[in-house]
Amino acid sequence: MRRAALALSLGTLPLLAGQPLTYADGTTKLTGYVARPAAVKGKVPGVVVIHQWMGLTDHERKVSDDLAKLGYVALAADIYGEGVHPKNTAEAGKLAGTYKGDRALYRRRLAAAIETLKAQQGVDGNRVAVIGFCFGGTGALEAARAGLPVKGVVSFHGGLDVPTGFAPGPITAKVLVCHGADDPFVPAKDVASFQDEMRASKADYVFVAYASAVHSFTQKEAGSDNSKGAAYNEAAHRRSWQHMKDFFREIF
Repeated sequence: MRRAALALSLGTLPLLAGQPLTYADGTTKLTGYVARPAAVKGKVPGVVVIHQWMGLTDHERKVSDDLAKLGYVALAADIYGEGVHPKNTAEAGKLAGTYKGDRALYRRRLAAAIETLKAQQGVDGNRVAVIGFCFGGTGALEAARAGLPVKGVVSFHGGLDVPTGFAPGPITAKVLVCHGADDPFVPAKDVASFQDEMRASKADYVFVAYASAVHSFTQKEAGSDNSKGAAYNEAAHRRSWQHMKDFFREIF
């Protein structure tokens, strides 16, 4: 049995203190956050974590720490650039829209994060995944669409819209979509179009919809009022995390 597999079977592990990590996409400086397990020796899988529209926050740092406790090296990526932090949702919407409207740029930022993670000490470059939340869930799916070198991707309450003018091509990474069944920001037509895309791409995908969950169901800071369209849902959060763990056991 691989050391990593043995470690993962033992449950949570102690982790090293997470650290900021500066890297780049061409001339654009990016500042992410890397978390590592302290007790695993040898090479282990790596996971890139893509932030929601407010940029890299404590939410993604905690997710990275939690992944490290499971035995992975996790990099919370920076898509927007060093020092770029939206002040409010209006700014966040405009900034996220820039990348959703320019998928080539988004994919370059994703590729930069993946290559940076693969270069980290102790990471098995052949066993890498990308996960993301909301805007970052869209990014995780873009990593699969772009054929980036990952085993799998996980979208948590991400946008499912197919890019304008996009022609589906083969998708080799396995795909897990964790979706709020009552998410008002992802209409049924987007769900249907996405599933049609997955079929056309001959993707190995799993789509899970969580009852009574709306957008942002993994984020406690979203509050608990479903009528706002974005709210935390403890059951959906817990179940989607378990589904991710099962998915990782399969792909790694």
